[in-house]
Amino acid sequence: QAQLVESGGGLVEAGASLRLSCAASGRIFSTNNMGWFRQAPGKEREFVAGISWSGTNENYMSSVKGRFTISRELAKNLVYLQMNSLKPEDTAVYYCAVGRASSAISRSMAGYEWWGQGTQVTVSS
Repeated sequence: QAQLVESGGGLVEAGASLRLSCAASGRIFSTNNMGWFRQAPGKEREFVAGISWSGTNENYMSSVKGRFTISRELAKNLVYLQMNSLKPEDTAVYYCAVGRASSAISRSMAGYEWWGQGTQVTVSS
């Protein structure tokens, strides 16, 4: 059975950095795109960043472009989200997810089939 575990969240001040990690176990995701989503209180879960199975293509929501970077280590089944210049509006629970078989990086929750439990990121002003 597949399992995704996120880590690296925490409470930081505006302008700080955090690196989230997602460890996958139970099956190999080397041929799946991976994504990070987030959900703030009272809001719907939204796409943050995605990376192709090969790691050569990336996709970001507009508000995090230039501040966040997604990467992966195929051999270790790890996916990262480096978050710089954090803002209070980045406060949310962050989830990693495994994409369904597709060549395109999906920006929709429907494009992902396995999800982690999430890690809280809180940015104070």
